[in-house]
Amino acid sequence: MTRKLRIHAPAIVYFDSVRRAGSIREAARRLNVASSAVNRQILKLEEEIGAPLFERLPRGLKLTAAGEIFARHAIVVLQDTERVRSELDALKGLRTGHVEVATVEGVTHDLLPRVIQAMREQYPKVTLGVATMGSQAIPNAIASGTADLGLAFALPRTDELRQLAVGRFRLGAVVAPDHPLAGLAEVRFATCAEHTLILAKPELSIYHLLKRTLDAVGGSRGAIESSSVELSKELALRGMGVAFQTRIGIERELAAGTLVHIPLIANAPIYSDLGVYVRAERALPVAVDAFARLLAEQIGEREMNNG
Repeated sequence: MTRKLRIHAPAIVYFDSVRRAGSIREAARRLNVASSAVNRQILKLEEEIGAPLFERLPRGLKLTAAGEIFARHAIVVLQDTERVRSELDALKGLRTGHVEVATVEGVTHDLLPRVIQAMREQYPKVTLGVATMGSQAIPNAIASGTADLGLAFALPRTDELRQLAVGRFRLGAVVAPDHPLAGLAEVRFATCAEHTLILAKPELSIYHLLKRTLDAVGGSRGAIESSSVELSKELALRGMGVAFQTRIGIERELAAGTLVHIPLIANAPIYSDLGVYVRAERALPVAVDAFARLLAEQIGEREMNNG
């Protein structure tokens, strides 16, 4: 187990735990301390700051405006502590640490497992955590400190995020090999719209990439909408319609010939950027930096081969 380095006031740890848990009792349970001890530290912080950090509501605690400001400070302090710990461990040759990744579902099929395998081979003492979510939820996971790294398609640029690596991948129609569109070299969205479409819900980046194009053709015929890339892929495999995604996430099906990826064109080819993101201004711990580099290598290799 990764040991904890304490070079900051315990009150910051207690505050951050309450922020994440939404209650003093649950935070105390996670920290394995008495609720009264956690409450004392929060009251002490509020007294020092001169403002309440949490709004006490019937269903739990919610950060006040002052609490939001202090939360950003706490995230910086705790993440920087992890960086210092990992650098000290690296000096000793321990190569320990923990990496928490927030990722879109599509890369969990092949790309991410390969990176995790390489990470475990090179740094066997580093622990890893992976949470899957839609692209739109990933910026908040990074900014809040829930995730060290984010892996997502087509994220808009913000001041809170820094992009470490990116690959551009062609968006295409995905169909079963016996589908009427399967023999085409390229396909226009209007042609796809003559068939049943398997569309993404707003949680997924593909929805936003295709929304203007979909509106331009006046909607779709008998569309099926899903927030799951895996479900969309499975429906396409069963010949139930035309799904849309890059080649990332359907590598095995393409190799086996059970799915066909047809590059999509509107007025021009449509691309989706797959990026690796961290919180802006954050100095990365050794383990996080190593994982980010492996991700960048894998993304670059795939972009070169089939972007």
